[in-house]
Amino acid sequence: MISLLVLATALAAAPVTAAPAEATPADALFIDGANAALRRVWVRSSSADWVRQTNITGDTEFLAAELNADALATLSGLTRQSLRFDTVRASSPAVARQLQLLRNPSVLAAGLPVVSPTDPAKQAELAAISARLDGMYGKGKWCGADGKQKCRDLGELEEVMASSRNWDALLDAWAGWHTISREMRPLYARLVELANEGARGLGWKDTGELWRAGYDMPAADFEADTDRLWGEVKPFYDQLHCYVRAELQKRYGKERVPDRKPIPAHLLGNMWAQSWDNLYADLEPFKGQPSQDVTGALVAQQWDAKRMVKLGEGFFSSLGFEPLPASFWERSQFVKPRDREVVCHASAWDVTFAADLRIKMCIKPNEEDLVTVHHELGHNYYQRAYAGLPILFQNGANDGFHEAIGDAIALSITPGYLKQVGLLTELPRDDKGLIDVQLKRALAKVAFLPFAKLVDQWRWDVFSGKVPPARYNQAWWALREKYQGVAPPVARSEADFDPGAKYHIPANVPYTRYFLAAIYQFQFHKSLCEAAGWKGPLHQCSIYGSKAAGKKLNDMLKLGMSKPWPEAYAVLTGSRKADAKALLEYFAPLRAWLAKQTAGRACGW
Repeated sequence: MISLLVLATALAAAPVTAAPAEATPADALFIDGANAALRRVWVRSSSADWVRQTNITGDTEFLAAELNADALATLSGLTRQSLRFDTVRASSPAVARQLQLLRNPSVLAAGLPVVSPTDPAKQAELAAISARLDGMYGKGKWCGADGKQKCRDLGELEEVMASSRNWDALLDAWAGWHTISREMRPLYARLVELANEGARGLGWKDTGELWRAGYDMPAADFEADTDRLWGEVKPFYDQLHCYVRAELQKRYGKERVPDRKPIPAHLLGNMWAQSWDNLYADLEPFKGQPSQDVTGALVAQQWDAKRMVKLGEGFFSSLGFEPLPASFWERSQFVKPRDREVVCHASAWDVTFAADLRIKMCIKPNEEDLVTVHHELGHNYYQRAYAGLPILFQNGANDGFHEAIGDAIALSITPGYLKQVGLLTELPRDDKGLIDVQLKRALAKVAFLPFAKLVDQWRWDVFSGKVPPARYNQAWWALREKYQGVAPPVARSEADFDPGAKYHIPANVPYTRYFLAAIYQFQFHKSLCEAAGWKGPLHQCSIYGSKAAGKKLNDMLKLGMSKPWPEAYAVLTGSRKADAKALLEYFAPLRAWLAKQTAGRACGW
């Protein structure tokens, strides 16, 4: 079998011979060959990665690393080869767009976010490090300080974080999980070196600049734009932080949760303090309202994983989308297998880039996973909408779009929708019930924004050299305090590598997409509600059942990455610019209520 690297090199080296006038111009011929070569290597590496993530062994890690190395080499080679067309007028807008995308491979569907160096040995080393880091995370367990306790994986430790209110139990789970990443530090430092070498080979200063340049605007402008968006929502976050800290003080005391200090990170119901909705039962302002306990209903009604996914499919069917293919139900991973190690982190796949749709989850009967199912299916329906495009266009308009679509759909999981599908018996009766519902959603979505902003801020600083390996952990916690107002519950040092305890760091998945999605989704939701003819408050709207909203959504989805993201944004929203106005409108009742609750309190940190 011909080597994939040799295939890519041959495509570049083939002479462009004289041809009849109707023949494909040289740049279009190159793009056709690039699409064919990338399809071949991406399908192979995607298939291997699916096998690895659903069955983590030394063999599957090795195979995934080998095929990812081929993908890295092929993509990096084609990227470099595309530069020869920099001074040539493109033969068509579509070819020009594909050449533009090739020059920044971090944005491409199934493209790897780090660019491989040209040295084959370093290419293989980078692929092996990437697979090793991902595997270390997936196999992470905490077996107690003495190593004699029952070993618990992340799922079990997350259950402690979500349900326990015992300071020591939470501290043990938090500190225990953060031990799994200590050995990652030297591997990650080497990954940064190799990734930067690859980025510089394409003319970028470092990998962080490469990432920031993938948004149809200069890298510096993009960073400034994320700062602008964060500035629009920060006052709302500060209100929420102030309220939550005061409520935690009632349980744990001001000695442990002082005024004007960051909140200890293990108290917020989540391993990374990135979302706080698991605290809702403790923070619920108005007791005695109709129950909004969706998790209790799922358990009581004995919902299994497949039924939860069927509900999600039904939502999209109500918008006019075709049912999922039979292969989806045969090939997806819905629950955690008992006989092997897997990566449980939820993800959606088109393994062969031909509508081979799947989701990979370890679904449990709870509200969080029900929302996640709807979110992941949003990815799948997006993937299917653009599956007929050239593979270079098979992605969201920018990487925030994919996440935003899933989250916008989740905004339609309103109490009214949940009652309609039998998971709630009563709706909120009055303004008090509304505040309860809004607080619960803000604890998930607004609390998440600063974390979503800082993860890549840390990586941008690491890639640029502003933060050297000797200060990895110090810089991480400085950003956690600056943006989130949280602090580690126990002393940390550079013997720790706490960034690696978050999946997206060892898996090398850019994170700014989630920050953008957290903003975009509300603009998307507002536009879809308008298409559905909704006239009431934005927070009450569900587009469930609206074919008109489904058509407007699909008009944007089918563009994939074929247009600059502002154009795709305008198709759905009518605007080429993102802002937080729709988010603030959505949460207007809660913002007014929080302003009263926090008046006169010692807010800030």
